[in-house]
Amino acid sequence: MIYVPSRMGQLNRRALLRQLQKLGVASRADLAKALGMSQPTAGKIVDELLAVEVLEETDVPENNNNGGESVLRGRPGRMLRLNQSQSRLLAIQLGMHETTVAGLAFGVSDIDEWHFAFSVPKTEADQAKAWEKQLKLAAQKIGGKDFLGVLLSVPGIVDESANRVLFSPNLHWTEKTDLAALVKRVWDIPVMLVQEERALALGHHLANPESDDFLLVDFGDGVGGAIIVDGKPFANPLPISGEIGHTPVLGNQRKCGCGATGCMETLVSLRGLLESFSSAQNGKKATWADLKEFIACNGLPLWLAESLDAAAVSIAGALNVLGLRRVIITGSLTELPPVVPAHLSKAIQNGSMWAKFGSVECVAAPRRRTAGLVATGIDRLVVPDSKKNDFVASKITRRRLAPLRVES
Repeated sequence: MIYVPSRMGQLNRRALLRQLQKLGVASRADLAKALGMSQPTAGKIVDELLAVEVLEETDVPENNNNGGESVLRGRPGRMLRLNQSQSRLLAIQLGMHETTVAGLAFGVSDIDEWHFAFSVPKTEADQAKAWEKQLKLAAQKIGGKDFLGVLLSVPGIVDESANRVLFSPNLHWTEKTDLAALVKRVWDIPVMLVQEERALALGHHLANPESDDFLLVDFGDGVGGAIIVDGKPFANPLPISGEIGHTPVLGNQRKCGCGATGCMETLVSLRGLLESFSSAQNGKKATWADLKEFIACNGLPLWLAESLDAAAVSIAGALNVLGLRRVIITGSLTELPPVVPAHLSKAIQNGSMWAKFGSVECVAAPRRRTAGLVATGIDRLVVPDSKKNDFVASKITRRRLAPLRVES
């Protein structure tokens, strides 16, 4: 008999995996106690996840009484963790200038590591065809027979349920391309599109499970945001969220890739910052390294302070509307001297209503995109909470779990 996961069974698996993500390493008894499950139920779920190599057992040595090196005494304890030994998911990051690819284990590090990178010149007549050609070259080096699915991080407004890019101000060719079908021609496995800021937010939460409610704002080729509430991505009636960068700034006459004039991201994106810096230097061409050196030597220039203030107005407004008190800043601004994120943080607090009588926290953090993609892969491929993706779980159970049944 082929086991078909029940709704309650999937919820139990999801809860167990999330708990293990938080703990890192745990025993069966630890997981059962933390989740309020019976030990037989938790044990059977663990056995199933071990069989599909989502989890793995590891020997945990006991510490000696003198605080020295760990030693094994008697039979070693068998602890559980997310599988770190095999790459079971394929991650692709589609950026404005570069695409990166990596095979990822479920027990991924919270530091991004990409195995293959390529760029597609904008002069290419057919961007989609050129991108597919480069993916095929990546597949020859990375392989793909053991992957369960592909998680494709993409910018813009993304309908994840329909696997479509609806609008991408900086990569318009993706709006006309069925990216999932294109990738599937290279790797014949399930492909799921993930909005890039949502991946970053999930990755930050995975690395900081105690941080359940925050607004993440990422600065780079554009400026985007994502919202986590109660440890989950904020649910929206429309497939649009965190488009902070496209808030208009009064007096700003720069054209944006979205077609509007005056968007905030035209001031504080990588290109926007360099354009302002070059203008302040009488049109002299400048690099990102030049900007960092200038700020380190001369402090915060007025034009940059004004741009940061404009960004802070949008971010503080979002906090006031959403009722949040924590902001996570990732991307290019965190690479600049400390005076830059410090000014942005102070400006956000000045505009936040909660800061009048409470505390508003602004934290600079690294990008953790691969961790977020793995979290998405677990939720949507391994333990999907909707019937739409049950075919993936069913495929796994048919191949690996036919003899197993799990009580819910």
